Amino acid sequence: MSIGIWQIAIVVILVVLLFGRGKISSLMGDVAKGIKSFKKGMASDVTDDNDPKNISDENQDSNNKE
Repeated sequence: MSIGIWQIAIVVILVVLLFGRGKISSLMGDVAKGIKSFKKGMASDVTDDNDPKNISDENQDSNNKE
């Protein structure tokens, strides 16, 4: 049993009737903003990690402070 065009049309009509066009478009806009901010965050993380860090130097600094 496959999903036909009429079943898809009925589901779309019900969703539009329940939520309204304005609410659906604002929801999709929020999803798009979230995706853009996620991509921006991932891009900034990659550029921040270009400098290699030596963990043993950090451990020696913390031991000397004590």
